[in-house]
Amino acid sequence: MLGGLAAERGAVLLASDGREHRARLAGKAVGAIKAARAITADGTAPAWRPGTFDRVLADVPCSGLGSLRRRPEIRWRRKPEDLAGLADLQAGLLAAALESAAPGGVVAYVTCSPHVCETRQIVGAVLESRTDVLVLDAPAVLSEVPDLRCPAPFERYAQFWPHRHGTDAIFVALLGVPA
Repeated sequence: MLGGLAAERGAVLLASDGREHRARLAGKAVGAIKAARAITADGTAPAWRPGTFDRVLADVPCSGLGSLRRRPEIRWRRKPEDLAGLADLQAGLLAAALESAAPGGVVAYVTCSPHVCETRQIVGAVLESRTDVLVLDAPAVLSEVPDLRCPAPFERYAQFWPHRHGTDAIFVALLGVPA
């Protein structure tokens, strides 16, 4: 879908993953779209110049706790210390995504987790070091989906829930880089 939207706008979709086999999978997924390609690159140390993209999707690796309805065995494979190891990576990927966005661009931080230490805390930690980023109203952008707002003071973030939305527990924060 993203590749199709890029092609309609005369833009290019670039998918990146630090693991070669996952980058190949992404390449297969977008391979039929001329305006899309996939590369193997470390998202925390991008292979592109800062300010390159109008839109950046940081779909970060996570504990997978948001997919328990589809993969209940995850509850037995995850330990609390797994979250601490992911936090640095998630924050690094979000920080690099913000650097990769052009002035006037938008970054979507997305993770398949409802856990605050993978969602609101990561965004908050990264935003503490930035004064130039606007938190956009993700539930308003996704207005066709009811009941996405996180509780105050985080109501500009969206949280999908399996019992409400029939999806995984997906978190979305939209961040604007001022022009």
